Amino acid sequence: MSTLWVLLILFLYLASLFLVALWGEGRGRTLAQSAHAYAFSLAVYATAWTFFGSVGRAATEGMGFLSIYLGPTLVLLLWPLLHGRLLQLARTHRLTSWADFLFLRYGPGPLGSLVAGFLVVGLLPYLALQLKAIAQGFLFLSGGRAPLVDVALPTALLLALFAILFGTRHLDPSEKHPGLVLAVAFESWVKLLAFLLVGGVVLWQLENPFPQAQEDPRLRPLLLPHEGLSGHLAWVSLVLLSGLAFLFLPRQFHVSVVENANPHHLRLAAWLFPLYLLLINLPVVPLALWGRLLLPQENPDLYVLALPLEFVSPGLALLAFLGGVSAATAMVIVESLALSILISNHLLSPLLLRRKALGSLLVGRRISILLVMLLAYLYFRLAGEAYALVAMGLISFVAVAQLAPASLLGLFWRGATPQGALAGLLGGMLVWAYTLFLPALA
Repeated sequence: MSTLWVLLILFLYLASLFLVALWGEGRGRTLAQSAHAYAFSLAVYATAWTFFGSVGRAATEGMGFLSIYLGPTLVLLLWPLLHGRLLQLARTHRLTSWADFLFLRYGPGPLGSLVAGFLVVGLLPYLALQLKAIAQGFLFLSGGRAPLVDVALPTALLLALFAILFGTRHLDPSEKHPGLVLAVAFESWVKLLAFLLVGGVVLWQLENPFPQAQEDPRLRPLLLPHEGLSGHLAWVSLVLLSGLAFLFLPRQFHVSVVENANPHHLRLAAWLFPLYLLLINLPVVPLALWGRLLLPQENPDLYVLALPLEFVSPGLALLAFLGGVSAATAMVIVESLALSILISNHLLSPLLLRRKALGSLLVGRRISILLVMLLAYLYFRLAGEAYALVAMGLISFVAVAQLAPASLLGLFWRGATPQGALAGLLGGMLVWAYTLFLPALA
């Protein structure tokens, strides 16, 4: 496909997304603050990992990809209790992140700054995942021969610009952004409809892949659950990690707590969001099986693009690309905004307060978004090209899980102490850095 044509379509989509956000700030504010917009904004959890990486993981690991979505579904059983308590605390104390809660719960100390710095580093692989997905999808569709990193850098800069325009118009970090919520909800619809349409048309054109897969000894194991102790441990650990990630990813806290306009919206989200996860995962296994059967030499993360391009039409492949871009853009915008608030509250504010320069905090937040995206690009350049999309995301999932003991015990147990919370966080961070982050760079 023509590079200029792909760029034009991409630009028009991003421009329409910005118009949706502007409408949400004005006449569309009522819709942006509705229960349905809130529920669909939670689908920012489904990133390019879901759109491209789940098919790639299903093509190599089989049904194990489902564990990433079972975790949030199980967490939602406790959601009215847990998030009801969080919403009450957030409204009373103007909380914008789990770092704010730790500062409130355990008192002044290094916890807030430690968590803010660690989350910036820990989420670099996840942000780099989005850059990789967009860049490799663009190169695949356009037939470009440029290095992947050359496409990833302008992608990072463009998404940083959108994050700045969407979320840093006002200084108050606890202020709601109805335009942002509506844009994310709109993107959730785009990626869901695009994924379902791509899967449906591919199945209509190529028919049911399951009979052929069951006869192929290489593919039959993909249709069965993992067996043995190692398989069961993998399922349990991934369900636990994904559940904790849904709770502790900064972007999930931002959309579920900071942007919540009415606590009663939790009731709708508690069943509508799991339904969304169910629907968006329906095409994963059929696409993975057809990819293995027809395109065994292709990168499994690109099956969503390759199957429509090779066997259906370039237009459907372009729609799949826009769905993946939508998934990645929503994640990057909200995650970088949430991280910039973390940085400004716990790293920049103490420094600017000493120098009596709090007026420049909004500028610092904008600069921090740009720096976070440049660091994500740097991580992608150093380590991202050697990893599949899901593997990069799991590194960040384990990172945010380190917040769970101090946060959950602090929320429900009065005996939790600052010393214990600090020791637990430091120990978890060191183990994560030694076993996951440094090996990826090495």
